[in-house]
Amino acid sequence: MNLVDVHNLHIGFKKGEQLQTVVHGVDFQINSHEILALVGESGAGKSLTAQALLRLISENTIAYPQGEILFEGRDILQLNPDELRRIRGNEISMIFQEPMSSLNPLHTIEKQLHETLFLHKGLSASQAAPLTLEWLNKVGIRDPEKRLKAFPHQLSGGERQRVMIAMALANEPRLLIADEPTTALDVTIQSQILHLLKDLQQEFGMAILFITHDLGIVRQIADRVAVMQTGKIVETEAAKTLFACPQHPYTRALLNAEPKGEPPEANPKAEAMIRLRDLNVWFPIQKGILRRTKDYVKAVNGLTLTIRKGHTLGVVGESGSGKTTLGKAILRLEKSNGEIEFEQSDLHALAEKQLRPLRREMQIIFQDPYGSLNPRMSVEQIIGEGLRFHKIGTQEQQEQLIIDTLKEVGLNPDWRHRFPHEFSGGERQRIAIARALVLKPKFIVLDEPTSSLDRSIQFQVIELLKQIQRKYGLTYLFISHDLKLVKTFCHEIVIMQKGEVVEAGPTRDILRHPQHAYTQELLRTAFESEEIEH
Repeated sequence: MNLVDVHNLHIGFKKGEQLQTVVHGVDFQINSHEILALVGESGAGKSLTAQALLRLISENTIAYPQGEILFEGRDILQLNPDELRRIRGNEISMIFQEPMSSLNPLHTIEKQLHETLFLHKGLSASQAAPLTLEWLNKVGIRDPEKRLKAFPHQLSGGERQRVMIAMALANEPRLLIADEPTTALDVTIQSQILHLLKDLQQEFGMAILFITHDLGIVRQIADRVAVMQTGKIVETEAAKTLFACPQHPYTRALLNAEPKGEPPEANPKAEAMIRLRDLNVWFPIQKGILRRTKDYVKAVNGLTLTIRKGHTLGVVGESGSGKTTLGKAILRLEKSNGEIEFEQSDLHALAEKQLRPLRREMQIIFQDPYGSLNPRMSVEQIIGEGLRFHKIGTQEQQEQLIIDTLKEVGLNPDWRHRFPHEFSGGERQRIAIARALVLKPKFIVLDEPTSSLDRSIQFQVIELLKQIQRKYGLTYLFISHDLKLVKTFCHEIVIMQKGEVVEAGPTRDILRHPQHAYTQELLRTAFESEEIEH
């Protein structure tokens, strides 16, 4: 018997008395001891299908008009709430894509990990403590003893995802549903997590349903692959066979969407836009009743570098290495010490009122486009907010600027009265780009702007950013853990580890002749399935 047998599954959203079907007659099986990868573009129905295995979505909004989901012979769709609770988090566990919305912001990491062990294993806090540390070590959390008392907002995106993975695996489930579990992780930790999942699968006979848009991961981890398009499974095959000889046109299109091309040529004579000298961002670690500072987390430590006009500088390193903190410090969104020179202006010497006009010239595009867009504001209000704040133009001129900018990023201007939830992930990221671009900035920090997007949409967004850069001579700081994207997009790169730069230079030189052992390990992991052309 298969561990999971999904047969003729239909899923629909309730629209009044009508039902809008979005998953159409899906069939697939998951065997014990195997990893089935479910792949497809955003909106294909992957997460919706996976969540149906635990009936996680409220049945006030969703219905299953046809089909069955058999888990060890039991039909999940027929179980009562008590039976479902015994399965959820114990026999079937799930790792969600966005850990910040899945972790409780009011509880420490230690409390949340203890809770899952208490609920399903009945362990006391003292019994759970060593297991908690063991799992945090397994999933690659640095200094886990220091992180136990941290709250989710005090961890990087990758660290939060690792905590989610530890919570899901702590009870050793029979089936693990992993919904984009490595999206926020750098390549070295991603590789470690994939190997960890494979080891645990073999040790406990665990099956995994692995949802991803990254076919490089599928190649490494999956036994079989199911390809999903617009709510239907269009191809299911053994992983090796599918990569060697894909049958469906959509599968072939997915395989052809991997980043290609050589790094752009860096101009060493280009004028400097930003100079950083001995930049430090230290966060105090306070202990005791009096909250005395006992130590510091040195997120950025003694960093010196130059960002040249018209260039894209890639910042690469593992989660928690200080990449995002560096970007925020340059924009003075994070308190720092040292020198930050922006076009001959010392930003540390400027008061907030003096800094305000410069903020128009320095913008940021965040990792999660949905989380960074106000859900209560229309697209027109979101993009126009900066224009209103800086008092740029009349109301009619502002509206025209918004229309022109939407056209520039490839969106229909007639959509400007819609709200963020009405757009796909790729479209929301284009809205975020438009919000930054409408102010005509000189410098943009791109903080993992494509990590939550599937490969084909990533390609479109990167091409859009290149086109805008060529047109306006923009300067980018591109923060990423995806070295394949960095290779095709960045003129120069810096490699960060534990808050310090270990290697820096033109992208071509770093890729061809990496000097530092950490850089060599990053490149080996990122390009292990392909040869870097010299």
